[in-house]
Amino acid sequence: MPNPTNITVHQKSGVLEIAYDDGQVFSLPFEYLRVYSPSAEVKGHGPGQEVLQVGKREVGVVALEPVGNYGVQPTFSDGHNTGIYTWDYLYQLGTSQVRLWADYLAQLHAAGFEGDSGRAPGAVLASAPTRHGCGHKH
Repeated sequence: MPNPTNITVHQKSGVLEIAYDDGQVFSLPFEYLRVYSPSAEVKGHGPGQEVLQVGKREVGVVALEPVGNYGVQPTFSDGHNTGIYTWDYLYQLGTSQVRLWADYLAQLHAAGFEGDSGRAPGAVLASAPTRHGCGHKH
């Protein structure tokens, strides 16, 4: 796996930008990071135990602490701080961003939450959004 060369928290745009030594640079929205937290609170303790995260559209990152030489642990504005994001996991989130975001929006829709992405339900994403999602039950 590639190694990170730079990581920047962009508070105004709400993204974590991470560059890797293979030339890849990812802009990962805080909401995306929050809903795909690697914590047990989000992932559960096994397949099928995942917990759909809703109402995270406006979540921020209030702190980002290094964890050894292998990752970071963000503290989100909603108080969530138990996910350790390894460099490999962040890379996977970056390379799979379009697919994972579309999956998340589909899960929200299936659960009765409507995304506010500006796209019609079922629309194909050309690229991952920067700060969209759902937080309101309809």
